Amino acid sequence: MSQVKAIIGLANPGTEYEATRHNAGAWLLDTLLRQAGGELRPDKKFLGRYARIQLDGQELHLLEPTTFMNRSGGAVAALVKFFKLAPDELLVAHDELDLPPGTARYKTGGGHGGHNGLRDIIRALGNDKGFHRLRIGIGHPGDARQVTNYVLGRPGKAERGAIDAAIDECLATLPQAVAGDWTKAMQRLHSFKA
Repeated sequence: MSQVKAIIGLANPGTEYEATRHNAGAWLLDTLLRQAGGELRPDKKFLGRYARIQLDGQELHLLEPTTFMNRSGGAVAALVKFFKLAPDELLVAHDELDLPPGTARYKTGGGHGGHNGLRDIIRALGNDKGFHRLRIGIGHPGDARQVTNYVLGRPGKAERGAIDAAIDECLATLPQAVAGDWTKAMQRLHSFKA
């Protein structure tokens, strides 16, 4: 069973996007760093903000690409190449339209489901879809034509509270996921609903 060596939190760069639903992956990294100590710092070679932390005695690379979402693959590929990581040693945290706020799910492999960040990472890894994902539910606006405005919009207070509660639960299961105990991590996370 593969251990996770890097967590990538997908986001759009810039203060105007910080509080938008599309940045849920970055919210996870922010919360993790508040708990573990550490700070993301700009790193040009990784096209993003990078930190290294210890989680339950294991070293973890954290990366928030500062390219736009649809160019996330370049940052992930740079990290993978520099640290000689295999795709199954990556955990990509991202917003998920198909899950309601207050829920999150682990998933390994699969397609991009229309998510531009995942699409670009799959392309950059040479169509290798074998990386792990942490899908953070943001809900769906109900109409495909409203998706862009929705993901680039800010959640209301109750909705953000539910997302934050799901992120806290993600962090509670991270030690198991990082150690490669996906069954235990999934059993706990997938039964959670804020």
